[in-house]
Amino acid sequence: MEQLHATADADALSARISALLDANRPAVARQLLSAMQRLAPPSPVISELAVRVAVGEGRPEQALEELDAGISQFPDCAALRRSRAEIRLGMDDRIGALADAAEAVVLDRNDPAAKALLGVLLLEHRRTKDALACLNEAAAADPANPAYCQYLAAAQEADGDIDAARATLATGTASAPTRVDLRNAAILLAIRHSDFVGACRLAEEARVAGVADACTFGLMGHALSSLGHHTDAANAYAEALKLGPEDPYVRHLVAAAGILPSEPRAPVDYLRAVFDGYAERFETHLIALGYRVPGLVRAALAQHPCITQGERLGPALDLGCGTGFVAVVLSDLPVAPLVGLDVSSRMLEVAAAKQLYAELHQADLMSFLKEDTRPWRLIVAADVLPYFGALADVLAAVHGSLEPGGWFIFSLEELLPDHQGVVPGGGEWALQRQGRYAHGIDYVTGAACHAGFVIRGLQRQTLRHEADAPVAGFLAVLERPAT
Repeated sequence: MEQLHATADADALSARISALLDANRPAVARQLLSAMQRLAPPSPVISELAVRVAVGEGRPEQALEELDAGISQFPDCAALRRSRAEIRLGMDDRIGALADAAEAVVLDRNDPAAKALLGVLLLEHRRTKDALACLNEAAAADPANPAYCQYLAAAQEADGDIDAARATLATGTASAPTRVDLRNAAILLAIRHSDFVGACRLAEEARVAGVADACTFGLMGHALSSLGHHTDAANAYAEALKLGPEDPYVRHLVAAAGILPSEPRAPVDYLRAVFDGYAERFETHLIALGYRVPGLVRAALAQHPCITQGERLGPALDLGCGTGFVAVVLSDLPVAPLVGLDVSSRMLEVAAAKQLYAELHQADLMSFLKEDTRPWRLIVAADVLPYFGALADVLAAVHGSLEPGGWFIFSLEELLPDHQGVVPGGGEWALQRQGRYAHGIDYVTGAACHAGFVIRGLQRQTLRHEADAPVAGFLAVLERPAT
């Protein structure tokens, strides 16, 4: 009878603790949890509540300790394994998270949440077929779950089945028409595959349905701009700005449309968002555009005295290394050790798979150059400075990071007259509609000399093609004087 009474009290406390956590009151929940731990023997339920309380208090390390202890006591509890996978994922321990998610699925094959989590982690580790199998089962078990729908569409896209991804998102939107994240995922999918007309149609459907946020209008503006409808794009960006006035992604695109004065560089959060979403198709897209910058960098480096004499040139730093294009074209030259830097973790994952870099770092280049005190003999920035307008600060940072005699090689897009013959930005630099900056060659020359560089080369080049038209730019080779 006493045991029955204790169990009833424990059940009531458990329900009350859950309600408090749902109401974002972890401090009160902690007090009741202590009472429950005194009242009832250890159990998976108590372990899970302890984890939720620690998470609510913003203490993921304690949550992990609670899970370690709970799993030690109850090794066959799938829910605890799944919880630890989620905590480890939040702490960026993806290997540990993958192992726990897999164990959770083994222990409970009927848990769609565990299968969805395992599918997402497998997709991150580029095990696309295995991810598809898990996510298909999760979505089939809980077809009304919008998150499972998005994960499955992402796996289908990674597997190259774009039509299936579109159909999955369309089905999800039909089942949950008020979910703006599903609609935005479908719009972004269309943009990633250059279906700008389809993206505009989906965005307009969201607007008419009243299910649109700043991201929806920002994506609509991007699609309209890509179609050359710049006035309509500016209107869409203006709507995005109303809904998300502090969003760095939105503000940068709005500035590109000419609605806001342009900032001196693209926000780091904007770059991370763009390139994390771009990583999977980055290389195939640039190859399709006839991307020439890595080859131009290689040709310039072939004239370096160390290279011509067969000597090793290094250490070398690849700023904004992306997926490792530059490392590939330099792989047969004695450039080592080569260190890569990028703001996008997804880009760095692709670069790491090439095994061409001695080190890879995720950071903003200005912060990295300030904090890393190593002197570099070579710094390369292929298609990176087009995300900077004013060049004084970045050139000064690079100059300070090079050893005397060191080279800095980078590409820029050229600032050209508009359709009325007017050169924007006073001929120095201006933000273009696609979110990149273009620069005047005289401005670059002056900025390089002011930073203390000697200009070894500044040649006009075609960087790539867009809409069947060449993109004009130049490749700069600067040297920090030896004395």
